[in-house]
Parts: sequence; C-alpha cells; structure tokens
Amino acid sequence: MPAEPFSTLRLDALPLDVAHADEMAAVLLDPALHTWTGGAPEDADTLRARYARWSAGSPDPAELWWNWVLRVRTDGCLAGYVQATVRGERAEVAWVVGTRWQGRGYAKEAAAGLVGHLLDAGPVRTVVAHVHPDHAASAAVASAAGLLPVDEWQDGEMRWRRDRL
Repeated sequence: MPAEPFSTLRLDALPLDVAHADEMAAVLLDPALHTWTGGAPEDADTLRARYARWSAGSPDPAELWWNWVLRVRTDGCLAGYVQATVRGERAEVAWVVGTRWQGRGYAKEAAAGLVGHLLDAGPVRTVVAHVHPDHAASAAVASAAGLLPVDEWQDGEMRWRRDRL
C-alpha cells in the first residue's frame, strides 16, 4: 500500500521518489538540522540510496513505510519531508523542514496535515511522535498537529500521541 499524496493550505506532500535526492540534499545541508536527530548532512548519492531503500518498503510485511517530500506550492521548491511508519492501527510520525524554510509555520502545517491524513484515511487510529524534551520547536509542532505529551519515554524522548475519536 503506497503513500498517497496529500495537500495543506501551502504545501503538497508528494510520495518520496529517488528523483528527489538532489534537491533534498540541498534542503537538508545545514548541520544544525541534525542537532536533535544525530548524524550529519548526506550528499545526493547517499540520499538516493536511502530513498531507494525507503521506496522499496519495509522488509516486514506488517509494517508500512510512508515518506513524503514537502513542496511549497508558491515557488515549487522542496522544503522538507514528513514520514510515517505504520504498523496495524498505529503510526509513528516525524517531520523535518530545512533551515531556509523554518519560521514560516511549514512544519506545523505539514505535521497537522500528515496527522489528519493518517487519521482520516484508513486503518490508523493512533499517531505518535517522539520529541526530545529540550526541543521546544518540535514540541510546538507536535502540539499544532493535535498530539499531546504522554508520560512515556523512548531513547530519551517523550512520546506525544493523538487517537482517532
């Protein structure tokens, strides 16, 4: 079951494709983006290989890997990505917006759009995200997406959760 595209007011979330690697390498170039997630910026060849693996899907047939790039509709540029790992009725989500596009509300808009897309269309009943306790911007994004912090921790990050009503 492939990722379906969705849109928000200003963004189109397009299923990730290997062809996005060159542009995304530039979007993700700032080392500051990796402060909370670890690692370092990757070049286009490395991203191409990663995107090929992601596009092939999870080796576990009970798990779906859905990844979208975020295209800003007004200028056609990619600005980041959102992703969901879906297992049964639960989806774990994450978001990244490139430094150049931060401060414009794109991450909040994309995360809210992703959570709505997942809860409105299909088997997902619970969406969770993991946010480092010192990452105020990511906590604000999770809150804008309707997720609430719960007293559960994983790898030093607090779990945020939203259930379909």
